[in-house]
Amino acid sequence: MNSPNEQLAYWLGRSGISRKELARRVQSKALEWGQPNVAPNATRVRAWLEGETPRAPIPDVLAGVFSERFGWRITTYDLGLGEGSSVDAALAYDRSFPATVEVVADLGRADVDRRAFLAAAPFAAVAGVGPSRDWLLATLDQEPEPGPRVRLEDVSAVKNMFSTFQKMDVLQGGGSGRLVLADYMNHHVYPLLRRSHDESVRRALCEAAAEQTYLLGWMAYDNGEHSVAQRYLIQSLRLAEESRNAPLGAHVLAGMADQATLLGDPAEGRRLAQAGRQGLAKADSPACLADLWCLEARALALLGEKKAAARAVVQSEHSYERVDLAEEADWAAFIDPAYLHGEHANTMRDLGEAKAAEEHARRSIEHAKKQKRARRGAMSQAALAVSYLQRRDLEKAHAAGLRTLKLSGQVKSSRAIEAVQDLQRRMEPFGGHRLVADFNERARELVAAA
Repeated sequence: MNSPNEQLAYWLGRSGISRKELARRVQSKALEWGQPNVAPNATRVRAWLEGETPRAPIPDVLAGVFSERFGWRITTYDLGLGEGSSVDAALAYDRSFPATVEVVADLGRADVDRRAFLAAAPFAAVAGVGPSRDWLLATLDQEPEPGPRVRLEDVSAVKNMFSTFQKMDVLQGGGSGRLVLADYMNHHVYPLLRRSHDESVRRALCEAAAEQTYLLGWMAYDNGEHSVAQRYLIQSLRLAEESRNAPLGAHVLAGMADQATLLGDPAEGRRLAQAGRQGLAKADSPACLADLWCLEARALALLGEKKAAARAVVQSEHSYERVDLAEEADWAAFIDPAYLHGEHANTMRDLGEAKAAEEHARRSIEHAKKQKRARRGAMSQAALAVSYLQRRDLEKAHAAGLRTLKLSGQVKSSRAIEAVQDLQRRMEPFGGHRLVADFNERARELVAAA
């Protein structure tokens, strides 16, 4: 026997609509949406209230009826009818700006509510193809607008919060504070996008929202929640296009490239990084360009293209030589020697260039230590340990591995834990050596806790 749908009953009661009137409105809305075969009556509405789940597309139609009635977004989830057809909407790059606002707001609410579908949804390997193409075409077709950038109080407040949360991510890991940021976005940022503004204000708000939405995606990525991260990144890219900020969009593509490569698709990672570079054809951000070349190098190394990977590392270094932090956006703050040398160390590791990997890892570790960046330090210590393993120096690898464990325990980051697990796998050829056994014993508690 079905349980009564108390959520649907609540919204129906609050609306003041009768069952008969709701049936009529559902039929009318369905016709409006091109669904002529939806024709419920009051008896059917009563069945829904008693717990019967209506067939698609009725849940989405009901959500549309109640959203229209109240003047704000009511979802199928709110009505006790599951996720409806909006589950994968965040993977789509919608040309409609209002539709994008609703999709990203729904995603934020689902994230804060910790809904099961987000955790269970797989990473969609080809989902970035359409968004990156559409963003690039729109970006290259844009003409710069004259006049100074508008700085409204609302936008400034959002940007100030971005700096706070970005610092939290850098110092404590993506698993620390993401849901707080998502809640802030749901209550203070996404609602601003629904209001009426002149064009310059709307663009400024879209830029601020894109930055924050990217950070949500990056924090989810760092915490190993890849389906959530992918959806945030795609919607961030769409908001970046709306803001007409090409470097910001290229930055989002860098995040998408990093994720694709990490999840075993370096060819897609390379393509996304290249799309980001092409999008900078009419704009300049040496920091973003350095990051894109760096990530392309990572992908090329995994593809076995040794010379191209080495060239990309050199291009990344040359781009970074032009960086003036005063001219770069706040979101570029993390693109610094600690980050770049750490990633170059991983590239050289994958190319089997142990000496070069050690050099880059040491430089990254030095900068990360000065900044008290435990996550970056942990990942670069792991790269250093691998460079020693590649030269069969288990004693030095063990020492660097212990430093990796210590730093990984200071942050909430699945990437740091994965670096530990990767180190464990790379130590396996050394068999039952006492140093291997010691490292595994020390790592076991950290990995289990994660």
